[in-house]
Amino acid sequence: MLRLRNSASMIRRKWRSLAQVALVCAGSLLSASCSTVLSEMPAQMGGLPAGTPQRPDVAPVYPAVHDMPPPRSAAVLTEEERKKVEAELAAMRAEQARRANAKLPE
Repeated sequence: MLRLRNSASMIRRKWRSLAQVALVCAGSLLSASCSTVLSEMPAQMGGLPAGTPQRPDVAPVYPAVHDMPPPRSAAVLTEEERKKVEAELAAMRAEQARRANAKLPE
C-alpha cells in the first residue's frame, strides 16, 4: 500500500513538473513573439514580407484626450425648427417609399 502511494505521488510530481516546464516554454514563446527581432528575420523564416513600410524612428504623440473642445458656434434648434426638420424628413421618407413602390415590377 505504501508503495502505491509513493508511485502515485511520484507520477503527480512528474506531471506537475512537466506542466510547469510547458508553461515556461509557452510563456517564453509568447514573450518572444512580441520581440522586434522577429521583424528583422527573412520572410521565409516568418519575418515581415518585402515591401512592408519601415517603422517610424519616433513614436507618434498621443492625442490630448483631456482637452475640452471649443464651445459650439451654432445655436441649438428651436422647437419650431426641430418640428420643421422632422416634417421634412418624414416627407422625404414618404416620397422615397412611394418611389420604391412605383418601381417594383408587378
